[in-house]
Amino acid sequence: MTRILSKNRIYILIILGIMIYAGVSRYHISLWWVLGFGVFVGIIWGKVFCRWMCPIGLMMELMMKLSPDDTFKNMYQYHKIGCPIAWISGFLNKFSFYRIQFNQVSCKNCGLCDKACYLTSIDQKKFSLYQPKMVNPAINYSCSKCLSCVAECPNGSLSYKPVLSSFKIKNNH
Repeated sequence: MTRILSKNRIYILIILGIMIYAGVSRYHISLWWVLGFGVFVGIIWGKVFCRWMCPIGLMMELMMKLSPDDTFKNMYQYHKIGCPIAWISGFLNKFSFYRIQFNQVSCKNCGLCDKACYLTSIDQKKFSLYQPKMVNPAINYSCSKCLSCVAECPNGSLSYKPVLSSFKIKNNH
C-alpha cells in the first residue's frame, strides 16, 4: 500500500493541494482552520502536509521537476521557513503516531533508500536511513514523508506504520 501511495503521491498532492487552495480562495475557509488541520495531520502522520497536501508544496514540486540538475532541491527546504504548518508538523515528526520504521535484520545495506531520500542527497555526511551513528532523516524536522525511501527499498526494510504496531520503539537505529 505504501509503495502505491508513494508512486501516486504527486497526483494526491495535486488533488488535495487544489482542494485546499479552492477552500481558502473560493469558499473563504480561514487559514486558522488550515493551520489546525495541518497540526492535526502532523500529530497523526508527521510532516505530511508539505509533500501531500500543500498548494505551495505543489508549486515547489513542479519547480523541482523542471530543474534539470536538481538545483531546486535546496529551495524546497527554504520555502518552509515561513510556514507555521511546516514548523509545527516538522517538530511533530519525532512524536507522531505514524513513522518510517527501519528493520535492520532484513536490510542488505544497498543504500537505495538514501539515494531516494532528498535529505540524504542534500547532506550525505549527516543523514542515512540505514547506517548506524548517522542522523535518521525520517525523524528529522525537514522530512516531509514523501515515502520515496520506503517505495525504493527492495527488501521491505523500511515501512511507514503506527509506532504502536512495532514492539521496539526507538530511534530506528
